[in-house]
Amino acid sequence: MTHRQIMEALSGLLLGMFCAILSSTIVTNALPEIVSDLGGGQSAYTWVVTASLLTMTASTPLWGKLADLISKKALVQTALVVFVIGSIVAGTAQNPAMLITARAIQGLGGGGLAALAQIIMAAMISPRERGRYSGYLGATFAVATVGGPLLGGVITDTSWLGWRWCLFVGVPFALIALVVLQKTLNLPLVKREVKVDWAGAFFVTAAVCLLLVWVTFADDKYAWMSWQTGVMVGGAILLTLIFLLVESRASEPIIPLRLFRNRTIALASLASLFVGIAMFAGTVYFSQYFQLARDKSPTMSGVMTIPMIGGLFISSTVSGIVITKTGRWKAWLLSGGVLLTAGLGLLSTMRYDTPYWHIGIFMALMGLGVGMMMQNLVLCTQNQVAPSDLGAASSVVTFFRSLGGAVGVSVLGSVMASRISHYAADTIGTLDPQEQAAAAKASGSGTIPDMDLLPPGIRTWLESAYGHGIADIFLYVAPVAALGFLVTIFIKEVPLRTTGALAQAAQEQAAAAGDPVAPAVAEAAAAPAGGAAPAGPAVSETQAAGQDTFAQPVSAVATAARPEESGSAGIPVRGFVRGADSTPVPRAAVTLISLGGRQLGRSVAQDDGSYAVDAPSAGSYVLIAAADGHQPQASTVVVNGEPVSYDVLLSGTSGMTGVVRAAETGQPVKDAMVIVTDVRGDLLATGTTGEQGEFSFTELVPGAVTVAVNAAGYRPRALPVEIGATGVTRVEADLETGAHVRGVIRAPHGPLADARVTLVDAAGNVVGTATTGDDGAYAFADLDGGEYTVIATGYPPVASALTVAGPGVDDHDIELAHPGE
Repeated sequence: MTHRQIMEALSGLLLGMFCAILSSTIVTNALPEIVSDLGGGQSAYTWVVTASLLTMTASTPLWGKLADLISKKALVQTALVVFVIGSIVAGTAQNPAMLITARAIQGLGGGGLAALAQIIMAAMISPRERGRYSGYLGATFAVATVGGPLLGGVITDTSWLGWRWCLFVGVPFALIALVVLQKTLNLPLVKREVKVDWAGAFFVTAAVCLLLVWVTFADDKYAWMSWQTGVMVGGAILLTLIFLLVESRASEPIIPLRLFRNRTIALASLASLFVGIAMFAGTVYFSQYFQLARDKSPTMSGVMTIPMIGGLFISSTVSGIVITKTGRWKAWLLSGGVLLTAGLGLLSTMRYDTPYWHIGIFMALMGLGVGMMMQNLVLCTQNQVAPSDLGAASSVVTFFRSLGGAVGVSVLGSVMASRISHYAADTIGTLDPQEQAAAAKASGSGTIPDMDLLPPGIRTWLESAYGHGIADIFLYVAPVAALGFLVTIFIKEVPLRTTGALAQAAQEQAAAAGDPVAPAVAEAAAAPAGGAAPAGPAVSETQAAGQDTFAQPVSAVATAARPEESGSAGIPVRGFVRGADSTPVPRAAVTLISLGGRQLGRSVAQDDGSYAVDAPSAGSYVLIAAADGHQPQASTVVVNGEPVSYDVLLSGTSGMTGVVRAAETGQPVKDAMVIVTDVRGDLLATGTTGEQGEFSFTELVPGAVTVAVNAAGYRPRALPVEIGATGVTRVEADLETGAHVRGVIRAPHGPLADARVTLVDAAGNVVGTATTGDDGAYAFADLDGGEYTVIATGYPPVASALTVAGPGVDDHDIELAHPGE
């Protein structure tokens, strides 16, 4: 897809995302007034947020799995319709229970929009280019997050509107998104048999709901250590075990358990859980802090959270652009973990009278951390799955992030209520005796107090308790963010692929229809494109990851097919992986795939080079082996019903050394830039020459390459080189010194600016053009000796002959004037 087609398709998608995020953030600053108006307490406040997170969490895997089976366009439009229904019901709520139910419906639609936006982007755009477009997603997220609280605060503070319009305002955006998506989102539909794992969806939803009910009411309705806790926790564990059993037997599981065999997916999911706890729990209670601890209006509460949203916007946009250019993403994850932990730790020190500029810096650090981690955890997961598993894998990461947010909001809401009560009880002795009774009534009523109705002394006392109690939330969340940072350390960085999921699916279909090996091998050969590492280093990163899904250069084979479990009995295919000297190649990755492109078995060679995989039945298969420092090998294996012995010979990668000298003197040229590109023009290696003009490169794939050499004072040179299959290829490059021509174009009044200077050689070819600056100067470099003509315009043109003798600098000034001057 072209950039224009992608942007047209993203327009409606981003609009849908905008209305979903807006619905969540627009009520943030209005919640204290909404809950107070409907007669709810802290528990209702928590559940208004938790209800949407709960249904979002529980439905995300279902949306993701459906995206792998049926039309993504129909699904995202369905999610918008569900969201509109929830918004209308929420806007007409008459009590906390009705509002919580409506928020649950909103969360169901929001879960679809959040999951499907990531999935559709991954289907259209390659991982390498996705950072560029993730910036648009981050910008949409930031605008909706910034604009939501501000708009919600203005609506709430406007007497003739009221807080109900905060819940209605997303409806027009959703309806517009429906129309735009119908016209712009046109994705090819891969027809597959639709099998929805309804049993899995039920049990995962039941387990999550029971867990959230427990953490919400613990320490409020009953103690943490009580029989109710035992029943609920035991029930949640039992439901989880049933869910795992159902998923292991389902033909189309809602969460394919085999995905967690990939260490990157498992670790990214765990890190998303911790990030979700930190992100949602940290942001949900900012409105309470600013309104109840600092006596700010809903509008000002939104304004005061801008540093956090600004940090999120900047980090998500900048990281996306840089990742697209470099292909490297792990450094951003690690930096985000450090900043998020630091921001939360610093926020734990705030009180009701902490200077705002301190809090602004702390929030900015938190926002920077969230922006660096949130999108990139999804990106590294999508980079390692097959097109058929893209929706499920993407939704798994989103599921754990939402689950972390729901659990975090529920637990910390209960903790915050107890901490506020604790600090209020500890400091109530500072009030006058006649104020203490009124203070106890205000803090123990079970509802969120209206600070404007309290006397000044009691109000300051309660603001202090809220400020200290809310700060404790960040104190408890900071170690959780630190755990997320520790998890990301162990995620192996695999270079980003350069093809999107739709392109991969097309390759898979082409393989199934005709030649299954050629597309896979072609993709493997193209893996280093766009600045990714050469084949050798890419394979070594995969092997260092142990049992991770293959990275480059075998990513096309390993990810273009949905892996199947190979534990069932089959026909053994065994052998040894050996190098050029018949030496064993330990830790070599061996994959068996069908002619239809489906992965059937995997093995890692032992220390003696031995491997073993099982073929399901007689037939022809493709066996692929790859190892660090060796070229990958694809072979056809024929199985006739008996065990097959097949040895694989891997040839090593080759090296190249050389020297750069001056053509005239034969002296070595120091600090010359040497660049190696393949026949497609993709960069393979770069380096600079040493004191003796020497350079060397290792682990280059044999074949034709171009070696370009450039050095200051010399003419650049490019050489075609054939890298041998074995040994080291020697290259010698002689650089010719280039002549320079410079001068000044003058008019009667002095140097002439903006004069056009053209240099033509003896054959009439234009060698170069230049435009003078304010000083009238021009220059041409890297010229051969010979006859030239210099043409200057600005006044009537003047042409003059010039002889360039060789190396050095020739000065050639030109006088321009009108006739008669």
